[in-house]
Amino acid sequence: MSEPRPAVPGGPAPLAWRVATVRGVSPASAHARTLVLDVPAWPGHRAGQHVDVRLVAEDGYQAQRSYSIASAPEDTGVSLTVERLDDGEVSPYLTDVLRPGDGLEVRGPIGGYFAWDVVAGGPLLLVGGGSGVVPLLAMLRHRAHAGAAARARVPARLIYSARTLEAVIDRADIERLEGATEVDVVLTLTRETGMEWTGRRGRVDRGLLAEAGWPPSAAPRAFVCGPTPFVEAVATMLVELGHEPRHVRTERFGPTG
Repeated sequence: MSEPRPAVPGGPAPLAWRVATVRGVSPASAHARTLVLDVPAWPGHRAGQHVDVRLVAEDGYQAQRSYSIASAPEDTGVSLTVERLDDGEVSPYLTDVLRPGDGLEVRGPIGGYFAWDVVAGGPLLLVGGGSGVVPLLAMLRHRAHAGAAARARVPARLIYSARTLEAVIDRADIERLEGATEVDVVLTLTRETGMEWTGRRGRVDRGLLAEAGWPPSAAPRAFVCGPTPFVEAVATMLVELGHEPRHVRTERFGPTG
């Protein structure tokens, strides 16, 4: 849970809370839902940024969480893909209770370090664990809006680790992006026991990063997002493989939901 930041004299004005209206709710996986929000006076965002969401109970108790924006800057509305945590304070309400037409307080967009624009170039190396794939998909959706020539200048590879096949977020859209916009995708499942899955199993390790990622000589822009242990391990391995630390950007999240 993040806390409101005090205003700094002479600094930028604090972000205002806005009451968004839920336009649509759709499944993103067996445990995640995507909320499409209409946010009044939305200033626009960059792929990779996030928003704060605030719930206020009748007795005044507040719970606040941060969620990555799933939609591309070019899309209409602001999409948030929320994974439900059974013992969470906020995610069960967002995934189980909210319906189209409901209001939701949001503040943002927030963050500039873990953000990417097509004009920044590439190649792109995106490594996501669990719901950490959400801001990476926003980058790929943003890239998809660029013309074919622009995409050719920014080749992209996504390495995505999920626990099971049913936990894969936006699987159909990942396959669409892979086929229609020439993204190299490697999906690895860490706890899948079903025979349906014939692809890669196991955690992201140095061998997978070396095999499926770009070589350091290509100087890719690497973005890594997921749970803290996942992000720390992947970032360390990328540097050990020879990637410039300044080209490896990370975003991590804890177990609260």
